[in-house]
Amino acid sequence: MNGKSSWRRVFGLFLALILGFAVCSAPMRHYAAFPNELRLFEGQDKHLHYAMPVHAQGSLSDSTVAEVNGSTSANLRIDLNHPVSIHSKRSGQTELKLKLFGRIPFKTVKLQVVPDLKVIPGGQTIGVKVKSAGIMVVGHHLVQTGDQSRVSPGEEAKLRMGDLIVSINGEPVNDVKRVAPFAKQAGATGQPLKLVVQRGKAQFRTTLTPVFDREDKAWRVGLYIRDSAAGVGTLTFYAPDQGVYGALGHVITDMDTQTPITVGSGQILQSNVTSIAKSENGDPGEKRAEFVPGSKTLGNVERNTPFGIFGQMGELPGHAYQAEPVPVAFAEEVKEGPAEIWTVVGGQKVERFKIEIVHVSRQSSPATKGMVIRVTDPDLIKRTGGIVQGMSGSPILQNGKLVGAVTHVFVNDPASGYGCYIEWMLQDAGIMLKPGQAKSKAV
Repeated sequence: MNGKSSWRRVFGLFLALILGFAVCSAPMRHYAAFPNELRLFEGQDKHLHYAMPVHAQGSLSDSTVAEVNGSTSANLRIDLNHPVSIHSKRSGQTELKLKLFGRIPFKTVKLQVVPDLKVIPGGQTIGVKVKSAGIMVVGHHLVQTGDQSRVSPGEEAKLRMGDLIVSINGEPVNDVKRVAPFAKQAGATGQPLKLVVQRGKAQFRTTLTPVFDREDKAWRVGLYIRDSAAGVGTLTFYAPDQGVYGALGHVITDMDTQTPITVGSGQILQSNVTSIAKSENGDPGEKRAEFVPGSKTLGNVERNTPFGIFGQMGELPGHAYQAEPVPVAFAEEVKEGPAEIWTVVGGQKVERFKIEIVHVSRQSSPATKGMVIRVTDPDLIKRTGGIVQGMSGSPILQNGKLVGAVTHVFVNDPASGYGCYIEWMLQDAGIMLKPGQAKSKAV
């Protein structure tokens, strides 16, 4: 029994070693690392590296979408010891099926081809003015109704900070100047105000009864309210074929409530960087900028999403680093390694600076923190200390492609920060298909 047990242990150890060598071998690593799905733009080439000394038979379910090794034959003989070249021809979906010895299923790769897309990287500092799609509640105000009596009708109506009043007595409102006349009328008639309020994604109705302020001699609703916001940021891209832009790389929030602003209207304008407050550990610094007096409106603001602001733009703004469109990258194409950002640190001149993409998160669906970046350019560190507020939206380029945008700075390490993938911004701009979404065709 002891001899048999010893033999079994030796044999088990031998099998484990063989399996370990197989798993760690280059062919197995290439096989395991290659995705089951692959996305390409029209006209783009991809090369699959299996490095396996065997031949396989390949076939495409739809040879009008792509070709393999320059051929659309239904029976492709492929040497897996050499790179397999895939060329996309038109938008659509197909499958590449590989079989060893023409019989044994080896690998099925789903191919999705989307329309070719090129955009012009930005980098320009822009001024942003947005008007909300209602009246934002940013606080409660106690109204003096008697010698010792103070109340807040807004609080009694269960309104919270961050709520958006979208209509009063059936009339849409997005201007704080309209609230006082409504309050005065309600006070004179004794009828409460009927409100429609947006809270998050839900709407509800409530009533609010204004009270008379003994100090100001006016009817009050007991709320601090706001209808607009303004600031500066950086243009990420301009898509000339579609006439749209994307900027900022993150959502615009109200400064008091920290809730996203629901945009009713807005505009972007030329801006000029007057100085830089350098970032330091614990202090992210900022671009100090001003709107250029008398400058024309560059575009409108239609959407405010977790990935920035988006809207229509009629032409490329001035002071571009380059006016030629560049390819964009899918999220899975972004690699750790050298890259660059385009941004303004003085006046209106766009400059490019070296960075390192130190970490990439593999995302199959939109998420804001796609990559960690670190500024490596000594000139930018000398002039700004690293990443500063107002730099959000600065385009990130790698290997000649637009891959993302700067979004946040690490407060305790201002040379580092987060970036988002350009793919998610392009989706929010409405000019790029979502993963798995097929292009529709009119009939």
